Amino acid sequence: MESGHTDQGRMSDRECIFCAIIEGHAPAEVVFEDGDTLAFMDINPANPGHTLVIPKRHIQDIYGMDEDTAAAVMGTVVRVAGAIKRALQPEGMNLVQSNERAGGQDVFHFHMHIIPRWYGDGLRLARPPEVRRTMPIKEAAARIRR
Repeated sequence: MESGHTDQGRMSDRECIFCAIIEGHAPAEVVFEDGDTLAFMDINPANPGHTLVIPKRHIQDIYGMDEDTAAAVMGTVVRVAGAIKRALQPEGMNLVQSNERAGGQDVFHFHMHIIPRWYGDGLRLARPPEVRRTMPIKEAAARIRR
């Protein structure tokens, strides 16, 4: 059986593990569900309470996301982050969302990580110790505004 991935990391929805979770064909510890989104525990948590929020419709990444779905996903992120804060009392929280292979995306169905944080937890998010500037900030901003 093919992996469902193309060279760009695209995956068909019939072979997507997150779509299988939505359809009840793969197990997950679901913490919240509504008509548009699903939130479930990450199977390889960075910290206790590490949760993923996904749209129920198969959307590969941020570039295929419409604003209504983005609003639904973010609404669920806010709700679940609040529940994590109340339940586990973390001292901080990271929201992480990656796109495409070079950006670190490993499952090609849009998902947002909610990662509770505690002082001294040892978790390091990838960031070089010094800032790499290959383009002046003003030039990058001008290109983005176009």
